[in-house]
Amino acid sequence: MKAAVYTRYGGPEVVQITEVGKPVPKDNEVLIRVRAASVNPLDWHFVRGTPYILRLGAGLRKPKITRLGADVAGQVEAVGRNVTQFKPGDQVFGVCRLRQTDLKDFAWRVGRRERAKL
Repeated sequence: MKAAVYTRYGGPEVVQITEVGKPVPKDNEVLIRVRAASVNPLDWHFVRGTPYILRLGAGLRKPKITRLGADVAGQVEAVGRNVTQFKPGDQVFGVCRLRQTDLKDFAWRVGRRERAKL
């Protein structure tokens, strides 16, 4: 699958589309085939590494979290064994947690924890 990744701070030129491995949903997660994702101020701050106080958690000299995105909309592709509210084929949208293993919404698929069905 492809994902928008960055390995250093800077402007839009540091973001590259890269081939990455397909995520496998954990017991309480769903795998979403992304149909839409947004670019928002949070993404811009992470790419730029500003305000500089952000770097205390995100990485001082280079980013710890190298994939962009938090907002996602798409279709459930697979579910973990403890997921009860979603099934493959469900249309979903949401926000992913800000951890390296979960930030895949600027990619073809995304792992997302089960929360609630609307």
